[in-house]
Amino acid sequence: MVRDIITYPTPSSVEYGTDVRIFNDDISSIIDDMKETIDANSLEGLAAYQIGSMYNIVVVKQEEGVFLELINPRIISVSDKVSTTETTAYFPELSATVVRHKNISIVYEDRDLKQHTLKADGALSILLQRKIDYTFGANFLSKLSKDEKQIFENKLEYGVDFAKGETCPTKFKRDYMLKFLKFLTVSMVLLLVSSLFIDDNVILNDVWQYQIYLLLAAIGTNIIYFFYAHYEAKQYTSCISCQSGNIIGTVLVSFIKLIVIMSISYFLINPS
Repeated sequence: MVRDIITYPTPSSVEYGTDVRIFNDDISSIIDDMKETIDANSLEGLAAYQIGSMYNIVVVKQEEGVFLELINPRIISVSDKVSTTETTAYFPELSATVVRHKNISIVYEDRDLKQHTLKADGALSILLQRKIDYTFGANFLSKLSKDEKQIFENKLEYGVDFAKGETCPTKFKRDYMLKFLKFLTVSMVLLLVSSLFIDDNVILNDVWQYQIYLLLAAIGTNIIYFFYAHYEAKQYTSCISCQSGNIIGTVLVSFIKLIVIMSISYFLINPS
């Protein structure tokens, strides 16, 4: 049976997994469910905790599609540290840079509770370390450095992933909206100035209509800019606080300009 995978912010239900002492139908069913859940979600492996079980069980899917079942796994030796970029089903679509060990040795038991040893390196070593973390009620958050943890907490807050070394860019796609908004504002000013040299009420009426169209276009652009700019700002969470203030300020200044222009236009252009 495919089981739901526990995701953030659901807390760990146990401090550490309970070792399997007797292999029975319940344990067999848990392992079968883990395999089906791995296949259904295209995962590399699962710890029993991730589907809500308290038992110390890890199942990983190897390259040839064969499942490796590890009951009561324990890491007994490690060597050679390596920095990896990891993702986990507990924090969907978010990644973190974690320091792991390139080589590990573990002991585990099979369905007959016979003990085995396994030496792993590379990707398998990293995967096993990640899953064994869960048997202690933990995840990669507990492995992060102070700086990386702060970066990852920002990801959690805003729900987006971004590179560790990102900097706040100086140009955004929303800047094109500001250029268009500037064009609309300048056009309104030019219409206002040109109206000073027009005495024909029919022409003034046309100018007033154009001014209203430009105003509506400017208001619409401001609204679209406000929402899109905040969306775009979330892609760069390292500087979102200052961006949010700038976005609000830009929109407010734009509306003030529009109010001033239309107030003057009402008295100088509106033929009624």
